[in-house]
Amino acid sequence: MSARLTTNCQGAVVVAFRAESASLRSWHAVAPTVPVVPAMKLHAAIRSVRATRRERVCTLAGDSIVAHPRQSLTYAITIACPPQEVWPWLAQMGSGGRAGWYSYDSIDNGGSHSTDRILRRLQHVRLGTTFPPLPGVGGLSVAMFEREASLVLAWRRHDSSQPAISWAFVLEPLRGSQTRLIVRARSTYTSPGQAVPFWMARLFVHFGHFLMQRKQLLGIAARAERVASLERQPLRRDAA
Repeated sequence: MSARLTTNCQGAVVVAFRAESASLRSWHAVAPTVPVVPAMKLHAAIRSVRATRRERVCTLAGDSIVAHPRQSLTYAITIACPPQEVWPWLAQMGSGGRAGWYSYDSIDNGGSHSTDRILRRLQHVRLGTTFPPLPGVGGLSVAMFEREASLVLAWRRHDSSQPAISWAFVLEPLRGSQTRLIVRARSTYTSPGQAVPFWMARLFVHFGHFLMQRKQLLGIAARAERVASLERQPLRRDAA
């Protein structure tokens, strides 16, 4: 089976997703299973990334970039720290010299481990800043942002001036110094002349996007919460 879906649904949104026999084996390797795991890993395995109905239908920053999507996917996670402590992890995303995507690094980061620390050199976000979806691959860049509130990336085909994909990360403050991170990918991708029908291609895209996006949301949450927890620990005093 061979099909090339040019979309960036790593949230994600990986620019090229190949459904070939070798790739399918890779997807099976990272697909959720139900083994006996340590308690900390079990917590991550069962943590929900499901968006609420309100989150799925509400208007988010960046929706106007792809006004009439053929596909729209929304996921969300609650993070136990305020938006200003989550934002730095979003600001430095990307492959090829950036922090990584906090997802399956063997798929979207050339095998390099996504960083577990905040990189100050990558905190200066501007319109047009490139967030490479894969090492050496361009095209995904900042189309809109509001510091500590939202970051919207967009991708366009070489033969079009209009974005074909938008990928929004929205930070909503919650009570108790928590954050709801809502992520939405919208696409106009139609794939004319595709080797498989659109409905079948859509299933692959949804499945691949879910795996990558879920891993990314869990990765962002774990990193932000760990660093925030360390920073809040009281300084130890040397014994007199």
